[in-house]
Amino acid sequence: MKIEVYGTGCANCQALEKNAKKAIEESGVDAEIVKIQEMDQILEAGITGTPGLGVDGEIKSTGRIPPVEEIKKWIESKK
Repeated sequence: MKIEVYGTGCANCQALEKNAKKAIEESGVDAEIVKIQEMDQILEAGITGTPGLGVDGEIKSTGRIPPVEEIKKWIESKK
């Protein structure tokens, strides 16, 4: 499983990455986090507000920091 964190490295992007790591840990899945920081790639993915989160190529959120429990639901729906 691949979790994509879209953002330029701001505090919100770092908070989203931290929540994603915790969700992966609590879900017990084998997943990697990929940070996408290039604006071209962020816009190409359809992200108009950072931070953004994708699970296996499917954009799940933009412009906010979803809580760990919400990210876990997205991860578990892909198992």
